Amino acid sequence: MGNSLKAVLAFVPSNKCQKYLLEDLEEMPVDKMVDLSGRQMRRLPVHICSFRELVKLYLSDNNLNHLPPELEQLQNLQILALDFNNFKALPLVVCTLKQLCILYLGNNKLCSLPLELRLLQNLKTLWIESNCLQYLPEVVCELSLLKTLHAGSNALRALPPQLQCLQELRTIWLSGNLLSEFPPVLLDMPFLEVIDVDRNSIRFFPSLAHLPGLKLVIYDHNPCRNAPKVAKGVRRVGRWSEETPEPRKRSGAVIEITLDEKPLLPPAAKTEPE
Repeated sequence: MGNSLKAVLAFVPSNKCQKYLLEDLEEMPVDKMVDLSGRQMRRLPVHICSFRELVKLYLSDNNLNHLPPELEQLQNLQILALDFNNFKALPLVVCTLKQLCILYLGNNKLCSLPLELRLLQNLKTLWIESNCLQYLPEVVCELSLLKTLHAGSNALRALPPQLQCLQELRTIWLSGNLLSEFPPVLLDMPFLEVIDVDRNSIRFFPSLAHLPGLKLVIYDHNPCRNAPKVAKGVRRVGRWSEETPEPRKRSGAVIEITLDEKPLLPPAAKTEPE
């Protein structure tokens, strides 16, 4: 009953209805965080934008498809969660929040990202998984402090060579895309620690043994005939990993050995900036 009532009130712009949705949130929270996730809102109450010292704003799991221009007032915001909404385009006002460190955009309907995203030069974590991206927007390659990129469950077929400019990047999640070959640009990124290419269409893996920073590579659920070679101490998750040998040829036939181990999934919980 409570959720149904909120769903009805989300359509109604009156101050009383918005006050109900905010649960009498009239003053700046002591922890400088506002969590309005799962309220079935179709618009962000502008009143929130008056909390100018706000550091964290969670708007996940609503019905938002735009944001008010007043959001620009939140110049101290470091974490913004817009995942599980109905955005077809990233509102440009988000790109004015220059202190953002973490931006969650997953599970929307994004087909691209605006060039203005380059203004977020403090961004360290970007989640754009489960959207409609057929290519990785090159503007992402201009986020010089980016450490974690989650671009899984899109329709990516390749990665731009400019990605190697992200020398702070340590973790890249690319599971559930349309990669037919291991992205060559990743071979020129020795600082990467985690590479996830699970659930793609990669048939051959080049050696990754030359990547000194690599700690984990997830390559399961690909139609590959070999496992990527890695340096000692690097964990592999997939067929013919350290627990089982690669297939041996007998009379021209390849004997496949399956691995029951489930792939390590990216963390579901939202993380704080370092």
